[in-house]
Amino acid sequence: MSAASTETSAPLPTAGSRVFFQSATGVGCVGSGPITAGDDPVQKKQGKVTVKYDRKELRKRLVLEEWIIEQLSELYDCEEEEMPEVEIDIDDLLEVNSDDERASKLQESLTDCYKPTEDFVRELLGRIRGMRKLSAPTKKGL
Repeated sequence: MSAASTETSAPLPTAGSRVFFQSATGVGCVGSGPITAGDDPVQKKQGKVTVKYDRKELRKRLVLEEWIIEQLSELYDCEEEEMPEVEIDIDDLLEVNSDDERASKLQESLTDCYKPTEDFVRELLGRIRGMRKLSAPTKKGL
């Protein structure tokens, strides 16, 4: 039996999926001749969309999230993988108008922490001061 006719146990691709191989110009399957762009009716011209993100704000957010994970690891005395599920939504905190309400939301999230959390809450509130809520990306050039 030839290598081309051996069976495999891998699932067959669905009708919608296709695999394309790029080959040298003029090289195709045996007996099929060269493959040209007009031969494939599925090939379509792809549009180009540019999305503009506020990279500075995203970077600040990433640094803040890394700091939060580090602080929570210290508060819970464990690695990130072992940490209990603690949800701190920065955007939700930014929607709240007063620091007292923000602090109470944070304290609710940290109820099962046995260490004092006041310093963490105070530092986090200081770090989010002046930040903006992340909005959906804006499209540029449309």
